[in-house]
Amino acid sequence: MDRILLFIENGFEDMEAMYPYYRMIEAGFAVDVVGPVKGMMYQGKYGYPLQADLAPDEVQIENYAGVIIPGGQAPDRMRVNDKMVDLVKAADKAGLVIGAICHGPQMLIEADIIRGRNVTCYKSVLTDILNAGAIYHDLEAIIDGKLVTSRTPKDLPAFCREIIKLLPKQA
Repeated sequence: MDRILLFIENGFEDMEAMYPYYRMIEAGFAVDVVGPVKGMMYQGKYGYPLQADLAPDEVQIENYAGVIIPGGQAPDRMRVNDKMVDLVKAADKAGLVIGAICHGPQMLIEADIIRGRNVTCYKSVLTDILNAGAIYHDLEAIIDGKLVTSRTPKDLPAFCREIIKLLPKQA
């Protein structure tokens, strides 16, 4: 289980996808990019392109140690895709590490996995988080079991550090 899934859709926050992508590789993990359509090139908020390696129905969740959901407008687009949401549910059920930053918790809301859990997010998602039954904390990274959430790009060092602490150690 030395693989990580990085969720992608148009409008992702470039830094919140690319920083964890390379940080996970640096920590010894392979990163597979999953988007609604395999092979499609998705554009970041600031124009950085990322191509989906896999479509959601190709993912075998048991082959992964974690999932990372960047922010931007991408989570709002992903949350209407049942197969993407089902991956989040499956990851949570399988006990994978799940990291969601900025607007990424919108996917956690849609998957209904944050009720009663401690989380943080970008301020415009706060009401949604509270309405979903989460307990909000305005901190750079919140860890609740194997769930890691952060607020903004400036929190990326703490976000990635906490995800890596929870992942199985690489040889």
